[in-house]
Amino acid sequence: MADTTAASEPDAGPIASEPVLSDAGPEPGVPTVLQTLRRLDSGPRGLTETEAEERRARFGTNTLPGHRGASWARVLLRSLRDPFTAVLLCLGLVSAAVASWGTACVILLLVAVSCVLRASGEYRADRSMAALRDLVATTATVLRRADEDAPPDAREIPVDELVPGDVIRLGPGDLVPADVRLLRTQGLTVQQAVLTGESAPVAKDAADAAADDGDFDRPQLCFQGSSVASGSATAVIVATGARTRFAAVHGRGGDRREASAFDRSVHGISWILIRFMLLTPPLVLMANAALRDRGLETLPFAVAVAVGLTPEMLPVIVTTCLARGASLLARTHGVIVKRLPALHDLGAVDVLCLDKTGTLTQDRPVLHRALGPDGQDDPEALRWAAVNAWWTLQLADLPTPDALDEAVLDAVDEDDLMAYDGLAALPFDPVRRLATAVVRTPGRLGTHTLVVKGAAEAVLERCAPARAERERLLTLAAELADDGLRVLAVAVAERPARTRDYTPADERGLSFRGFVTFKDALAPTAADALKVLADRGVTVKILTGDHPGTAARVCRDLGIAAPSDSVLTADRVDRLDDTELAAVAARTTVFARCAPEHKARIAAALRASGHTVGYLGDGVNDLPALRTADVGIAPREAVAVARESADVVLAEKDLTAIGHSIAAGRYAGGNITTYLRITLSSNLGNVIAMLAAGLLLPFLPMLPAQVLAQNLCFDAAQLAFAYDRPHPSVLRRPTVLRPRDLLRFITGFGVLNAVADLATFGVLALALHGPDGLDDAAVFHSGWFTENLITQALVMTLLRSGRHAAEGRIPGPIGWAAATLTAVGLVLPVSPLGSLLGLTPLPTLYYLLLAAVLVLYTAGLMAVRARDERRLTDHR
Repeated sequence: MADTTAASEPDAGPIASEPVLSDAGPEPGVPTVLQTLRRLDSGPRGLTETEAEERRARFGTNTLPGHRGASWARVLLRSLRDPFTAVLLCLGLVSAAVASWGTACVILLLVAVSCVLRASGEYRADRSMAALRDLVATTATVLRRADEDAPPDAREIPVDELVPGDVIRLGPGDLVPADVRLLRTQGLTVQQAVLTGESAPVAKDAADAAADDGDFDRPQLCFQGSSVASGSATAVIVATGARTRFAAVHGRGGDRREASAFDRSVHGISWILIRFMLLTPPLVLMANAALRDRGLETLPFAVAVAVGLTPEMLPVIVTTCLARGASLLARTHGVIVKRLPALHDLGAVDVLCLDKTGTLTQDRPVLHRALGPDGQDDPEALRWAAVNAWWTLQLADLPTPDALDEAVLDAVDEDDLMAYDGLAALPFDPVRRLATAVVRTPGRLGTHTLVVKGAAEAVLERCAPARAERERLLTLAAELADDGLRVLAVAVAERPARTRDYTPADERGLSFRGFVTFKDALAPTAADALKVLADRGVTVKILTGDHPGTAARVCRDLGIAAPSDSVLTADRVDRLDDTELAAVAARTTVFARCAPEHKARIAAALRASGHTVGYLGDGVNDLPALRTADVGIAPREAVAVARESADVVLAEKDLTAIGHSIAAGRYAGGNITTYLRITLSSNLGNVIAMLAAGLLLPFLPMLPAQVLAQNLCFDAAQLAFAYDRPHPSVLRRPTVLRPRDLLRFITGFGVLNAVADLATFGVLALALHGPDGLDDAAVFHSGWFTENLITQALVMTLLRSGRHAAEGRIPGPIGWAAATLTAVGLVLPVSPLGSLLGLTPLPTLYYLLLAAVLVLYTAGLMAVRARDERRLTDHR
């Protein structure tokens, strides 16, 4: 049923060319029915089987360009493009070149494990998507003839067998299988949300009429991807397969995507590491050559120092964290993460863009109010609207009521309607924009009552009030529409009983009874999910094709602050350049009347402002924005091309599932960030200490085999970060890997760690009683080896993710890893394996002095951590 709200006006689609196709291609304008049939060499009775076969060979099948899933080998090779993996590969090759075979083998093993883990996760996600694609096959009712003289036969065939010129029948709930030109209609309304973002059904009509509007506004045309909301139609197919509007929008979106938040962070951190690693070996070589007269024999040690700076486990940690989070989401919430780094991007999201329909609201209206002519509540208006809806449904032989009639009937007691005897009905017509029911009112013998319901303008122009009164009522209807409500007007007329049929000519001289208003039914989980997102620092922005008043009302109903200055329409977006839009987008909550290009521009503007943007969409009109955002999200019920373009696929279009996905992303991102902060700060401290020791000592501060053993211990212990459960405070803010913040952190804690190492040098000198004590290389190596492992265990425990994470119970994985690392540091030097590595037992005095150093080191860690947390709090 039509309404007067501006929300019923579909916005122009993204494509402006005519869909009617022949070998010569499209032509402008909307041809008449006769012109269309002649051009397609078809007729109202449809094609013959022979003609259909010829056209299938000529035009191809009615399918979109196929999606080719990547093979296992291709997914595995793609995982090698990760910058961290490339850094490790280079280090492994350099290690092999200098005959550090143990280091080379360990590094290459870590690279292989990381690639296999990542490829496995993405390959499983691709197979899950393939299973979803298999659920989408449909059929269509087509008129075909065995030969030229045979009568047409209506039958169901797969949609991929349809060809231009086929005549099809459409009914309520049917998907439009191709681009069509309507031949006949009866009360047809079509849902075009997947193409335009418009939530209200659009009235369609087969009448030949000039139309200068965009293609999606033309009532004679329907497009692949839309669906029939109500009514029925017969139509001729004018474009199939890759020539449809659906395919054109899909193809225009392209396959290339900008780098996501994770990609940008990884590249930034990779270049920091690359600079350090390129600088470290020359410094070691030059210092040893200049001060200790050592030559290329120190090259293996220089390479070992560079390896020691590198977080070798990072690819494994990242992949394991993301794969575990993605697996948990799939098992518990039915969420498919197609691209593993997208889970980290979800954790970094601070702006979520979405349409309101199906996410904040359900795909149906509910009754809001019934108003009398004076604008006050009046149940009579609702009663007459229900009488009209009930008897129109019963007498016009409609299969189901439309959405507004259903909302009316849900709001009344059907027993109250049985008192009226239905006599006749004139169903809704997109041209008249009215529906009329003729009933016999109880106690009114010899009189029939016409009950008319429809668009306010159409009803009021058939009513009897004075011009001023009509203007007042039209103004009231416009105000209700601007407030985001859909409006139906109701009027009645008494007529003497008669036996001849009623026609639209009888819809005159009506008595106005009032307005019935509707609002969108809110999604039951939306309010709670929005609160959770707000608590986690995620700002929601609504990008919709609907009327701004409709979207603003939904915001008010859900408690989203949406003052008038935070609502922007697409025409205003068009007047802003990219810089201006980036500034305006940050303070805007609702973007209304958006076409696909507007949604993509807004997402790009938010990213340019430094935000990490998630976009939830389910239609063809969402494709550009899905590819522009840092992470594209689509529900399982989305059109196939939207699912293929998305990074994350939800079991349902529900904000609660997005909340769970963001939580999983933040847990994974928190663990990755913690690993990087702890590992890089410890590694930097060790490198500084190694460089200093190389200048102070007459021998290498640690043998290459000892460096490798120490790194293996670190790596094994740090794997615990992939299985840690970060502090709940991690959920309160986006987890973003910012290279500058990370560099500041690792510099501060790295220097502190280097100070602890240098203090250990002093302890070793005292423990060995004399200025020549440091000549004992084995004791020095053992003492520093032990101190390194114990300080690493302290750092793992004290700098774990989340404020106050170190207080209270130590988490299982981190606690066990830290305890094991400490035990190895204390036991290995006195074990037989230690002697093979060149380590030796240490004097008791050393352990006493080391305990004092560790106490001071712990105090320093706590102080620096507290200062860092205060800085982060002030920054937020």
